[in-house]
Amino acid sequence: MTRVAIYGAGAIGGYIGALLHRAGADVTLIARGPHLAAIREQGLRLDLADESLVVHPPASDDPAQAGEQDYVFVTVKAHAAPALAAPMQPLLGPETAVVTAMNGIPWWYFHGLDGPHRDRRLPLLDPGEAQWRGIGPERVIGCVAWQSAAMTAPGHIAHLHGDRLALGEPLGGRRDQTRVRRLAALLRGAGVRAPVAPDIRTEIWLKLWGNLSFNPVSALTGLTLEEIARDPDARAVVAAMMEEGRDVARALGVRLRMSLDERIAVAGRVGAHRTSMLQDLESGRPMEIDALVAVVAELGRITGVPTPTIDHVRALVVARARAAGCYPAAAPA
Repeated sequence: MTRVAIYGAGAIGGYIGALLHRAGADVTLIARGPHLAAIREQGLRLDLADESLVVHPPASDDPAQAGEQDYVFVTVKAHAAPALAAPMQPLLGPETAVVTAMNGIPWWYFHGLDGPHRDRRLPLLDPGEAQWRGIGPERVIGCVAWQSAAMTAPGHIAHLHGDRLALGEPLGGRRDQTRVRRLAALLRGAGVRAPVAPDIRTEIWLKLWGNLSFNPVSALTGLTLEEIARDPDARAVVAAMMEEGRDVARALGVRLRMSLDERIAVAGRVGAHRTSMLQDLESGRPMEIDALVAVVAELGRITGVPTPTIDHVRALVVARARAAGCYPAAAPA
């Protein structure tokens, strides 16, 4: 039986874990606080469009209790991931794969990437190389979650839309595909669309293209996805950020497979959805500004691509987040 740990079994992690457990995988949920207590007491409830299910997988806040795994899904926000590299060690055996199911540019982005930036580190995303050294990029399977889910109460997750979980080896066809294909088959058996992307970085950029623009604009305006797509002024800012992001992606060798207007339309069709960044701001939680916005500006500087609109919006959303206690305070001058 395939052993799978979900490190950060919140909305998306809980969704993945519940479906895999129902399909027969040996799943352990790593969670904390009231959510963990609720799972232990009454199981994890997952509401889908046509059914609700309750599963009772082992759950703990101590990875050592789970032991070595075949796959570890990391489903926390990107800014929380570096601190997990050390406590994750008991989950990692010689062949354990780590699946980075997080939004934004991943810490391992330049691992094995052909060109002048091969194996470049990104301190903005991985301070002190905690993940590069503690996990190692060779363990990684890239993952892009197109699902949307919400934790409606401790121990209770609602799937909102989407069922696609794209997977891919950072080295693409230069690495044996056995482990990623095995994982894809496991997920498909659980009812999740899990294509294996030949170039996972293109998939990462396709989702990031919307996140880097819609998320901060929503946090600054309070608008939903469909409202941003309809409002001419908000849409103009989003489009300018996306143009700059597309130029950065191209400088890194990525060609996005849809037009800017098509990508905006995709976001608009999601409807009256409040982005995760807006929800975090309203709830007083840390915001994913670095992995979604600031890192694109950093990649622009690395590649020599100007990102003036991204820079301005980043500065504004950082100021808004700091005022709300959702982003670290600026260092003293």
